[in-house]
Amino acid sequence: MHKASKEIREKLAEMDLLIEVLDARLPGSSENPMIASIRGDKPCIKIFNKSDLADPVLSKQWQDYYEQDKGIKTLCISKEQTDKIRQIASLCRKITPLNDNRVKQIHAMIVGIPNVGKSTIINKLTGRNIAKTGNEAAVTRQQQRIKIDHNVVLFDTPGLLWGDIMNEHSGYRLAISGAIKDTAFDHDDVAFYLADYLIKHYPDLLTERYQLEQCPQTELELIEAIGRLRGCLRAGGQVELDKACKILVNEFRLGTLGQITLENPPDFIKEVEHAKAEKARKEKQKQASRAARKKRWKRNRK
Repeated sequence: MHKASKEIREKLAEMDLLIEVLDARLPGSSENPMIASIRGDKPCIKIFNKSDLADPVLSKQWQDYYEQDKGIKTLCISKEQTDKIRQIASLCRKITPLNDNRVKQIHAMIVGIPNVGKSTIINKLTGRNIAKTGNEAAVTRQQQRIKIDHNVVLFDTPGLLWGDIMNEHSGYRLAISGAIKDTAFDHDDVAFYLADYLIKHYPDLLTERYQLEQCPQTELELIEAIGRLRGCLRAGGQVELDKACKILVNEFRLGTLGQITLENPPDFIKEVEHAKAEKARKEKQKQASRAARKKRWKRNRK
C-alpha cells in the first residue's frame, strides 16, 4: 500500500484530472483522504458506483455536498448502466477542455478503494475485459494504462485502503461493504453495528424483508429474529448468532434489504471532526507523558 500510494502521488502530477470511484452507500467513508489531500485544484469526477443499492435521497445530498467544490462533478451509476458509464469519457472532455497548445489527449487517473467496482467500470468503458474483477478486496495489483477512446487515456491504480482509519464509524461501514476482507474483522461486531443502524434508519425495510410484525428494538432481537427465520438454530432452538450475522451483512451487500445508505453528509462531517479532535487529544497526551518521562530521567541523573 505504501508503494502504491507513492506511485499515485508521483503520477498524479502528470494527470489532467482525477476520477475517484466511491461506494454510493458510503460516499464519505469510501473517499480516500490521501487523494483529497494531494488532489489540489485538479479537476475531479466522483463516480457514485452501486447507486442502485443506495438510498437515492441521500445520494442526492452527497452529490450536492461534493459539488460545492466547483472543480468536482459527480455521476451516479450501477454496473448494469453501460450507456451511463460510457458518459464518463465525454464528462472528462467536458471538464478538461483541450486547446491547440498541447497534445489532444486527456490523461485521467482512476482511483478507488478495494471492491468498489473500479475494474468493472473500466471494462464497461472499453467494451473489453481489460481489468481483472472480483467480489473481494485487492484484485487490481498494479497501475495500467488504458485508452478508452481516441483522446482519453485512463491510468488504473490498485485499490487503496489507508492504514489509519481515524473515524471508527467509517471502519465499520467499510467492513460492512466488503472493502475490508472478511478475515480482518469480527462478523458479529460488524453485523450488530449494521443492525443498530438499520433499526434506527430503515425499520420498514427490515419488517418487509424479514416478514416481521414490527421492527425489533435492539440489535440482538433483530439478529435472533433473522436466525429463527432462516433456520440458524442449534439443538434446543438456540439461534446461531454467527450465521445470522453473516446473513444480514451479505443481504446488505447484495441489496436484497433495499436501497440503503449508511451515512449522510452532516453526520459524517461531525464524525470526522470528532475523530480529528480525539487524535489531537491523544497526541497531546502522548507528548505530555513523554515530557514527564524525560523530566524524571533528568532528575534521576543528578
